[in-house]
Amino acid sequence: MPSTSRLLAAEGVTLSEHREHFGPLPTVDRTQLIALLDEAGLSGRGGAGFPTGRKIAAVTGAKPVVVGNGAEGEPLSRKDAVLLTRAPHLVLDGLDTAAVAIGADKAYLYVHAEAVASVRTAVQERRAAGLDPYRVVVVEAPDMFVAGEESAAVRHIDGGPALPRDRIVLTAVAGVRGRPTLVNNVETLAHIALIVRFGADWFRQVGDDKDPGTMLVTLSGAVDGQGVLEVPTGTLLTELLAPRAVSAVLIGGYHGSWLPAATLHGARLSRTGLESLGASPGAGIVHALGPTDCGLARTAEITGYLAGQSARQCGPCRNGLPRLAELLDELAYGRANDPLVKEIRRITRLVDGRGSCRHPDGTARMVRSALRTFADDIELHHRGRCIAADVLAAEPN
Repeated sequence: MPSTSRLLAAEGVTLSEHREHFGPLPTVDRTQLIALLDEAGLSGRGGAGFPTGRKIAAVTGAKPVVVGNGAEGEPLSRKDAVLLTRAPHLVLDGLDTAAVAIGADKAYLYVHAEAVASVRTAVQERRAAGLDPYRVVVVEAPDMFVAGEESAAVRHIDGGPALPRDRIVLTAVAGVRGRPTLVNNVETLAHIALIVRFGADWFRQVGDDKDPGTMLVTLSGAVDGQGVLEVPTGTLLTELLAPRAVSAVLIGGYHGSWLPAATLHGARLSRTGLESLGASPGAGIVHALGPTDCGLARTAEITGYLAGQSARQCGPCRNGLPRLAELLDELAYGRANDPLVKEIRRITRLVDGRGSCRHPDGTARMVRSALRTFADDIELHHRGRCIAADVLAAEPN
């Protein structure tokens, strides 16, 4: 299995161990940082994959704010928590670099409860060493799926509920306290800290030509060595999954896409490598189903969870997602039929693009991919059978 240690290369988590391995942090201004990140080709590691240099360039105006987002509300992801507990100072270096570049006078780390203690210890170390000119504020994120959405992070930092706002106002224009706000995933910030130290050419030495560098991947399900790995972008999916047999893989998490095993040969874990399959690595989540796992049952479980985790601020979340969850339950555990599948497709069209945030969109994407990937199983369920059950029944006692 491929593995490259960059983000997780330091031997320890203390400030002295961090400095010993990575050395001093250069200071760059806004123009220099944007040019450096554009040359490096760094894209966001939080899920959307937006070019990091362009995101920084979009933040203009008086008294900007910078936020490191490590909420990680996705149940299948652990990479942010691992990064924040094993390399918190690399994240804080990136946060400081971004704050200096945009001229911010406020900096926040918005993190899951699992990482709060390690982050606060790191912040205290830096304050004692005189390395915290912004007095970084650590905010604990609620354990909710939508809490990590950019506007939800801003809303909670402002003292409100961790729920997304309408998509009308860009966070880069009006975020925390109404100020222009830069929100980057914590892994993105850690990569920034490496790029300003070692340069764009160094960053591009590994990974996909169009989406270079390394990425943290959370492997789960029917795989050996479950957990978090740092791998070059563009790594073959079959190398991550070997030697286990799988029937399908969920790429990108609960808002990602199911891919059947037959399509995985030659597929690479990058935006360009997965584009032809209609998928994206998202926040680096690879969840594998074994031959005895029912994909329709797993999809119904996920859809039910997503319906329960919605913000309930609009019709698609209040009505559409619960109805979709009911239909997926019927598909998985009842008798599948053409009218049922047609109704699922109709509801996904109704919720897609009509919500106050992108939660309904991501749910619809995952469900549509399940209908494609598990089409053969839908036919079997129509006859009261199941691929997974048939495999299990055929195994020797």
